Amino acid sequence: MDVVPQLVADKDGRLALEADGVTLRGDFARLLPRLRPQNLHRELLVRAARVRGVPSPVAVDATAGLGEDALLLAAAGFSVVLFERDEKVAALLRDALQRALQDARLSEIAGRMQLVEEDAVTGLKHLEMKPDVVYLDPMFPARRKDAATNKKLQMLRMLERPCTEEGAEALLSAALDAGPRKVVVKRPLKGPYLGGLRPSNSLAGKVVRYDILTVHEGLSHKE
Repeated sequence: MDVVPQLVADKDGRLALEADGVTLRGDFARLLPRLRPQNLHRELLVRAARVRGVPSPVAVDATAGLGEDALLLAAAGFSVVLFERDEKVAALLRDALQRALQDARLSEIAGRMQLVEEDAVTGLKHLEMKPDVVYLDPMFPARRKDAATNKKLQMLRMLERPCTEEGAEALLSAALDAGPRKVVVKRPLKGPYLGGLRPSNSLAGKVVRYDILTVHEGLSHKE
């Protein structure tokens, strides 16, 4: 995919990214089945982010993208600050949030989500509170089969470049400096630890794993 994605609006004013015949929209309603309590609490991210003894936990999604992971956290009771640096992706996310606020099925959850259109490495330095959890999902490096099977992912990769080693270390350092109880990092199942830091624990699925770095533990060891 060589065409730069462009923002367009349909007749109802709903925003989408289009490129090469592919259309990408923010759509929280399609996640409703995953938000049912019996399903939500089986989500690996929700399990990884869980904070015991905190009645109103606060999370920062430092790499928000289209906000789907942040929606899971908000549905699980977190207040979530979402950082998104790309203006086109942020526009899609803002549009999805506004529509969710008008949807009775999603309005309470969306009301716990705050979008900040800024790079997280900078934004994390200026938080007005200390979050309980910082969540990082740096874009995975492309795999050969992605190009054949997922044009929407290709579109996002044109706007959100996979994280370099230097960028990953800066992101992780900013997350740790924000002083959360834990940092949760989404990684490819067999991928290296982000920034070379061994996590306190990991939860693995079929394709990805969530590394959990408990901040009060020593985190200086590099692989």
